[in-house]
Amino acid sequence: MPATPLQQILLLSSGGSYLRLGVEMMVALVVAAGALIARGERRAVRASALRASALAMLALGFALDALSSAQWVGQARWLGWTGALALVLVSWGAIKVLLDAADAAAYRRRAQFSTIFKDLLMLVLFAAIVMAVLTKDIHVDPTPLLASSAVVAVVFGLALQDTLGNVFNGLTLQLGRPFAPGDWVRTGTLIGRVQGIGWRSTTLLSRANEKLEIPNVMLAKDVVVNYSGGAVANELSIGLSYDAPPNYVREVVLEMLRSVSGVLQNPPPEVYAWEYGDFAVRYRIKYWVADYGDSERLHDAVTTSLWYALRRKAIEIPYPVRTIKTAPAAASGLAAQEFEREILEELRHVDFLHELADENLRLLLPGVSVLKFGAGETIVREGDPGDSLYIIRDGTVEVVADASGKQVHLRDLKPPAFFGEMALMTGEPRNATIRARTDVELLELGRGGFTELFQVYPEATAQIGEIITLRMSERRDLLDAAHRGDGADRQPNWLLNRIRAVFKLDVAH
Repeated sequence: MPATPLQQILLLSSGGSYLRLGVEMMVALVVAAGALIARGERRAVRASALRASALAMLALGFALDALSSAQWVGQARWLGWTGALALVLVSWGAIKVLLDAADAAAYRRRAQFSTIFKDLLMLVLFAAIVMAVLTKDIHVDPTPLLASSAVVAVVFGLALQDTLGNVFNGLTLQLGRPFAPGDWVRTGTLIGRVQGIGWRSTTLLSRANEKLEIPNVMLAKDVVVNYSGGAVANELSIGLSYDAPPNYVREVVLEMLRSVSGVLQNPPPEVYAWEYGDFAVRYRIKYWVADYGDSERLHDAVTTSLWYALRRKAIEIPYPVRTIKTAPAAASGLAAQEFEREILEELRHVDFLHELADENLRLLLPGVSVLKFGAGETIVREGDPGDSLYIIRDGTVEVVADASGKQVHLRDLKPPAFFGEMALMTGEPRNATIRARTDVELLELGRGGFTELFQVYPEATAQIGEIITLRMSERRDLLDAAHRGDGADRQPNWLLNRIRAVFKLDVAH
């Protein structure tokens, strides 16, 4: 039997018919086994299905060509047709394998790879293979076929105007590249992450995990907003009391935004006093996020942190409700006395305030504030200046410090623990960062109250200095010299002189 066109291409024509048959059947079996394995893969269903179909086409082509070369095949006419069909199938399978491999490589790299271009290229190559085989091996003139195909194409073009419009608009989107797979885009009222561009439509995946199929014609005509070109701005609007100075509000809000993880500091956040309302000044708060996919989570984090920050700074969020207070003054006075006793009891939880008499302890009350922080908020930051001591009333905070560029967790603190005494007494920067693990309520003691205490009761400086010296030794062991390493040789006299200098007390005391 003469060699088939495929066998000639594969350089098998010099071998005998049995050798050609054996080689092609062996190749067909190997390729078929590969198709079965690819179809059984579960890691990438789409890629596996494409690879399996291409391999199955190759296996069928080799099997048909092997059979066409068998001596028991009947008429030579059928031999020619079978060999031609085998060549077409093997050529198609090879083209499909190559294009699917390119598709898979582009998908792994998240590159812009057009499925429309791939499909069109595959159809053109398939048609070219068929024409070449008809002309060379079957000796059929394709000219009448091309003429009739042109007429059919005109008829189908008129009937499928919308479909063809989607196809060509899809090609336009691919050439213009207004977005790529993985980008967050908005068109009209629809927002989603681009999954891919097909013949008819572009697929988006919404925040609610809804698969949106948007016709390419609509995308080509409508405005498409791409949120993946860099930092994206989020905005928050809020009305605040007329009693709060705008510059003070701006300072409070910017400090809050600095502590929210995920809010970019470059570009810097912006706070605008926007308009005067009936009962509040309206502010616009603009901040930037790196990934639009995190915008909703960060909006929640900023809104939550803003509530706590405004509550701590006693900045009111007014609303048009009339409140009538009917509580008697006597009851209000009793509540104030009870609150004072409660605060005094909590102040005695601080070891260096434990022995003070009530009249001396009351000197600290004017500088006491009750603050609330939300979970995840930073209360004090390592390296920042500080003039306050904090007592934990409720909740849990964590203490972290910077050691060789890494954040090291030191401990968790719960009521009635306190922190911040070193910065308060010595004027040095904070030596650790304190963050709220849960919602926490704190008592803040300012430096002003201690100044008055030391002036009225100078002996308190020595008592407090001795206790803080002991606490410094304990903390030094815990921090393991991670911060500055300059505390090992400090003496009580140094600390006492430092306290007196910070509070402007007479050294003779």
